[in-house]
Amino acid sequence: MKRYLIACLFANAVAAQPPGNVTRHDKLQQQVWNLTTVMYHDVVNPPAAARFYAYSMLAGYEVLCQLDPSMYVFQYSVGMKTGLRTPISHTVDKELAVLYAILETGKNIIPSGHLLQEKQDSLLDNYRNGKVASSTIDASVELAKFVSAKIAQHSKSDGYFTLSTRQRYTPVSSSGSWRPTPPEYMAAVEPHWKTIRTFFLDSAQQFKPAPPTPFDGAAHSPFMKLVRDVYAITSELKAEEKVIANFWDCNPFAVQFQGHMSIGLKKISPGGHWMSITGIACQQTRLDFAKTVFLHTLVAMSLHDAFVSCWDEKYRSQRIRPETAINKYVDARWQPFLQTPPFPEYSSGHSVISTAVAELLTHFLGDSFAYIDSSETYIGIPARRFSSFRSAAAEARVSRLYGGIHFRDAIENGGEQGERIGKYILAKLGLQPFVKQELSRPATN
Repeated sequence: MKRYLIACLFANAVAAQPPGNVTRHDKLQQQVWNLTTVMYHDVVNPPAAARFYAYSMLAGYEVLCQLDPSMYVFQYSVGMKTGLRTPISHTVDKELAVLYAILETGKNIIPSGHLLQEKQDSLLDNYRNGKVASSTIDASVELAKFVSAKIAQHSKSDGYFTLSTRQRYTPVSSSGSWRPTPPEYMAAVEPHWKTIRTFFLDSAQQFKPAPPTPFDGAAHSPFMKLVRDVYAITSELKAEEKVIANFWDCNPFAVQFQGHMSIGLKKISPGGHWMSITGIACQQTRLDFAKTVFLHTLVAMSLHDAFVSCWDEKYRSQRIRPETAINKYVDARWQPFLQTPPFPEYSSGHSVISTAVAELLTHFLGDSFAYIDSSETYIGIPARRFSSFRSAAAEARVSRLYGGIHFRDAIENGGEQGERIGKYILAKLGLQPFVKQELSRPATN
């Protein structure tokens, strides 16, 4: 019988404000949020979302480099020699040019990027109303478009547009291998993502995690111990564990059935969640505009690389999900608390990317940076307080166990994989932490 799909958009909210209280200082956070709303609209999968954030933020960062060549130390350290320097003959408003370039790039590379035109128009209106000279606005937009076009062109050579030409993925038929899971039995997401060009890593294989526990359906095997572990924990979830699982779900498109109807419940992507956390931290510390742009760009590009690394392992090991294993070997009626994502289990994506970004933010903002994460209040998920970025990453990791979508070794080894990626990026860039006195403001209600 025919089923109808209902896409539930932001509750009251395509026009909603980003998490937190946006002030003049937080114009960048507003534009990142605008990117998020479009990706939310398009139901962009997690690896692709990280790519879109990365190039959009890189365009904004490149504008800063055009206006202040001393910023190029970061760009050239990752091999992004795109030859963008150009004479700037008129006065340019730095913030306007950066923000416009971010939106312009998103408009050019995100499927429904045309929706950002309204945001660009609103941005220009704000500057006109602020009595910024027309010549300055025009020069700022000209620079932003010039840089954005170069970045968008550069993005076309990273392998993204050849993904659809690659051989169609067919799940492996062995007992311990991944296969599509209910309720929608969706096809595997981005099986060839390992072929996408990275920003910092030398290759997708550079940080392969330890091998997963070998599959063995025997009752007392190490693998079946992992299976029973997930089953036991999810069978007696405490209220707080359910809250944690739901908070870090970050499934761009979960599906629920009501009779003959399937209802799509959309949430922010894992990368979008950490981009929001970055914005909250920058807002709390009141970092200057250049540092705020830099940190968002670094996080976005690192998210991209972490996803490439993780997806490389996912389609190498192609491991079975807990849902499939528990239904076959333990309890045919068991269901995970969270919907199982449509790709192989090992390693845990959220564990990899959360730990990598936590290492970056900890380096720049401190190991005891307390903050309140309000990233998902727009869909009714209450804010949570964290004592540090690493504690948030630890909670993101364990959320996958509570959700019933990952085995413990995928979580632990994924975290170790992410930590190595984060520390490698920091070592490669060789940058110092931000000034400590900027970071003394505690999280408040």
